[in-house]
Amino acid sequence: MDRRQFTSLSLLTATLFSTITQRAHALSLADLSNTDASKGLKVALEKGASAAILQLGAVDGFLGNEKVRIALPGYLEDAAKLMRTFGQGGKVDELVTSMNRAAEAAVPMAKDVLMKAVQGMSVQDAKGILAGGDTAVSQFFAAKTRAPLGIKFLPIVTQATSKVGLADKYNQVAGRASELGLLKKEDANIQQYVTGKSLDGLYFMIGEEEKKIRQNPVAYGSSILSKVFGTLR
Repeated sequence: MDRRQFTSLSLLTATLFSTITQRAHALSLADLSNTDASKGLKVALEKGASAAILQLGAVDGFLGNEKVRIALPGYLEDAAKLMRTFGQGGKVDELVTSMNRAAEAAVPMAKDVLMKAVQGMSVQDAKGILAGGDTAVSQFFAAKTRAPLGIKFLPIVTQATSKVGLADKYNQVAGRASELGLLKKEDANIQQYVTGKSLDGLYFMIGEEEKKIRQNPVAYGSSILSKVFGTLR
């Protein structure tokens, strides 16, 4: 067999294998009962959300986690570096710490809203998420809960950041920077900025938990998770 024949055969084999795998995946998902699909996903949603809230709602849940730690936005981060050279690093650190503490205080308030989203999920939602990517659950949560959670988080964030004298100065400087096109409009208010970043961090961590569940459902000690996500492996 010459190289061209070998290459063609390899490509044909790879294509057939891919087609068979895709069909097997589709059949296994289609064979799931609506009850199993819905129940399995609800368990995953609840476990993923609860784990994310538990991690982020603790001291240093945001501040100690580089993946979700809330930093000053672009232009102001550059300004903060300049402040540090003039011995004002302590004030910058105080502001950044207060931003992250505000997020840590707000996140536990998300649980009721997230659980209501789970209960309102349709069967089609469930099967669509199961067939989606590794972060389909977090995307579902973001679509269903970002607006109401933003309303719940904002007062908590406002209260936490108001304790730091730099918060008002942040808004003044950020507002001016926004007018000059140096900063996004939504980042020009510290309370709005921290609220948005808190939600980003929450959905990111839910996505991280979802990946773990999809990769190893058995580790979560739930037979329905094993059955549902096992069909997708």
